[in-house]
Amino acid sequence: MPQVAILDDYAGVALQLADWSPVQARAEVTVFDRHLSEAAAAEELRPFDVICTLRERMAFPRSLIERLPDLKLITIVGRSLPNLDLAAATEHGVLVAHSDFAHPRFRAVRDATPEFAWGLLIATVRNLAEEHRRMREGGWQTTTGMTLSGKTLGLLGLGRVGKRMAEYAKVFGMDVIAWSQNLTADTAAEVGARRVEKSALFAESDVVSIHVVLSERTRGLVGAPEFAAMKPTAYLINTSRGPIVEEAALIDVLRTGSIAGAGLDVFDVEPLPRDHPLRTLPNVTLAPHLGYVTREMLSAFYADTVEAVVAWLDGNPTRIANPEAR
Repeated sequence: MPQVAILDDYAGVALQLADWSPVQARAEVTVFDRHLSEAAAAEELRPFDVICTLRERMAFPRSLIERLPDLKLITIVGRSLPNLDLAAATEHGVLVAHSDFAHPRFRAVRDATPEFAWGLLIATVRNLAEEHRRMREGGWQTTTGMTLSGKTLGLLGLGRVGKRMAEYAKVFGMDVIAWSQNLTADTAAEVGARRVEKSALFAESDVVSIHVVLSERTRGLVGAPEFAAMKPTAYLINTSRGPIVEEAALIDVLRTGSIAGAGLDVFDVEPLPRDHPLRTLPNVTLAPHLGYVTREMLSAFYADTVEAVVAWLDGNPTRIANPEAR
């Protein structure tokens, strides 16, 4: 029987949140609930014909693909996977099946990330994680928070998630400013935001929240100059992707108190190494990339994955990003 691997199911819910029976009836399915290093993946994934990934939790560079001789199909969530070498997959005859975000199953779950981003924003400006830790240890309050009403939210990116953040901000009585490379004043005004230049965004905002897609154009978009422009009372929220922010520069301003704090759901390396300095800073609220992790969202992801695997088993693969690999 074909061998199918489900990777990085940290919460152990993959088989519960979608009906895998059409796959299990025709293939042997193995779930990995822990993250695999490249070396471990090369060894443990060697027998598998199909590998099902979840966002960027597992990288597939050429060096790994070349060590998986039985691999025939990789399923991904989204239209592309930044840490998958599509050219290498194509050269080795490995099909890559992407998701169909236009499918109705995704329409009802698209607020998962903005809802989480807003929750992380509130937790950060009210020092909730630090005070929660103190309560668990038997202590009591030692910090003071910031009221959002009357403050300015700066949105780095005003796409689908950024627009929802603008709506939430208005309910909380915040002014909203925004910037991205292609943003126009008219587009910003449609959601009650004011388009400003990048430098002004960081200088004027009480909270900066990042909502751009990681690309070569946005990698390192936020660095030392941007942090230098921020108010010492301002906060940074990142629920997009870690490498958009220059990590060393962020750690420096957090250590020196040049900004008030940060709320981070994404990191350069995930899972975040146990000895990473971000784990030790009291003015950082950390989350383990939870932005899209809801039962509803994962159900949609895994249903899409099942559909792609069944199509491949039927000999009629669907939504193939590299059809030349056939």
